[in-house]
Amino acid sequence: MAPGVPALLLLLLLLPSPLPGLPPRAAGCPAACRCYSATVECGALRLRAIPPGIPPGTQTLFLQDNSIARLEPGALAPLAALRRLYLHNNSLHALEPDTFRAQSRLLELALTGNRLRGLRGGAFAGLAQLRVLYLAGNQLERLLDFTFLHLPRLQELHLQDNSIELLEDQALVGLSSLALLDLSRNQLGTISREALRPLASLQVLRLTENPWRCDCALHWLGTWIKEGGQRLLSSRDKKIVCAEPPRLALQSLLDVSGSSLICIPPSVHVDPLEMTANLGEDLRVACQASGYPQPLVTWRKVSQPREGRPRAQAQAEGEAPGLGGHGAPDTGSGMLFLTNISLAHAGKYECEASNAGGAARVPFQLLVNLSQQQRLPAPPSPPAAGPVSREPLYEAGSMAFRALGLATQTAIAAGIALLALTALLLAAMICRKRRKRKKAAGPPGESVLFVNDYSDGPCTFAQLEELRDERGHEMFVIDRSKPLFTEGPVAEALPDRAPAEGAAPGSAPGLLFPPPVAYELHC
Repeated sequence: MAPGVPALLLLLLLLPSPLPGLPPRAAGCPAACRCYSATVECGALRLRAIPPGIPPGTQTLFLQDNSIARLEPGALAPLAALRRLYLHNNSLHALEPDTFRAQSRLLELALTGNRLRGLRGGAFAGLAQLRVLYLAGNQLERLLDFTFLHLPRLQELHLQDNSIELLEDQALVGLSSLALLDLSRNQLGTISREALRPLASLQVLRLTENPWRCDCALHWLGTWIKEGGQRLLSSRDKKIVCAEPPRLALQSLLDVSGSSLICIPPSVHVDPLEMTANLGEDLRVACQASGYPQPLVTWRKVSQPREGRPRAQAQAEGEAPGLGGHGAPDTGSGMLFLTNISLAHAGKYECEASNAGGAARVPFQLLVNLSQQQRLPAPPSPPAAGPVSREPLYEAGSMAFRALGLATQTAIAAGIALLALTALLLAAMICRKRRKRKKAAGPPGESVLFVNDYSDGPCTFAQLEELRDERGHEMFVIDRSKPLFTEGPVAEALPDRAPAEGAAPGSAPGLLFPPPVAYELHC
């Protein structure tokens, strides 16, 4: 016997033999997993990712009760032969598009008990043969349009024990082979007839234990169940209990008359209806909506129709910057948020509120104020020769005076008033100077002082007739034929009156400054 052979035989004898009833371990089985036939069991191993080394011919793969949070792109690509995949009770937060693109033969997929909050479009692309899909016990809140579009042969869809509150009208499109739909124990308040219309093969429908809002939008469901839909519901599933309104709470939908299922059309209020914002500012506008059920509020920017274009097409054009492609839906307050306002934000907006009872709209006008530091650049001058530009022309008058802010308008008005006042003052000063010049150049005798010494007795006011000369000066009627003082030496009229103290030599008695001519009043 060759040297070393006894030691090799002893090592083989010490190796553990497979347990009774289990096939020998496959050569390519991942560590800590159990592999037999075409099945690989890797459950409850605290795995954080799909383990490497899974045989490509595996048809059934158990990965339940682990801590897998994400399916890496391409992790399942080598497993094209999979028929059943069990990933329940893990920590999956999302499913990337094309995750199962290589599993064209998969028949059953279990994703129960994960942390899925939403399902992206294309998450189930490639699963053309899938028959059963378990999505129960997740955190799903909304099922968007065309979520299950790539599952034409799906027969069972389990969505119970989630938080689904919205099922869009086209969410179940493509499920023409679906026989069982379980939506029980969710947060559904309503469901539309259009949402269930694609389910031509439906045989079992479970809608119990949802907070149903019994209004006009749910009228069709009660009628449908009474007319023939009850064949899809078991005796337990027929107990669709109303949670709202309070007057119908805890009543079965089938026991409520159609006249009691009412809606209140929405009403909308926006205050103010017109606002002015400065460049670079942020703006917040509230759209208050009321009605029953609570209306869905959407903001959108209304484009101005141009000549020769249909109005409907013009209104459906692009949204305002900061609004997004389809507006900004909200309920109740309906806040419109605009950040870093530019000229592109200026224009007309529309707040729309809609519910099952109808729709209401209110317009809103936004004006953008240009500061003095920021002006529009001058448009480039057209070339002397060349093809005519096809660029759209801007509408004239878009930056009218009313588009300016209130503070700017007030400042402009105050400036205009100040200029007008300055002009009036200048005109008054000029007129005053001219009048002084004319007065200085007047003829001698214009500044004559007329004195009454009461020598002929006192004169009454009634005896004095007031009039004005040709220059507008007040005068009294006097007897100019009897002079009182003459130019030169002092006259002899008033000989008995002594000169006043401080009077200059040659001045008239009682006068500080003798006038050149004076006359006696004649009464």
